Amino acid sequence: MGMKHLWDTNTVIYFLQNQFPSTAAVYIDSILAKSDPAISVITEIELLCWKTENEEDLEVVQNFIEAVPVIELDKSIKLKTAELRKGFRIKLPDAIIAATAMVYEMTLITRNTKDFSALVELEVVNPFAE
Repeated sequence: MGMKHLWDTNTVIYFLQNQFPSTAAVYIDSILAKSDPAISVITEIELLCWKTENEEDLEVVQNFIEAVPVIELDKSIKLKTAELRKGFRIKLPDAIIAATAMVYEMTLITRNTKDFSALVELEVVNPFAE
């Protein structure tokens, strides 16, 4: 299965905590049937910083990180990130996530679509709106 979807940090947390409403859960299941999720190194770091309620939650997060492709910062992502930061008012972590999706021609799955709304080249889907 190829990498078609880059999951933003909020998507991973909703998924791991089973917090999607039923329509969003159906959408997520449909994309999982076609391709594995990938995450940016930024999402990996944010997940590792996430304050979980207990050890089991921490283990679930670590297992998820180990199970999916984590896309590191290569030269093409760094250059695209710099281009986005110069052209748009976008926070550095969001710019890295957006650049990762753009370089790898992936759809970004996030609830925070407003953070990425200026980036017309980026394909963004909010599972809560599906």
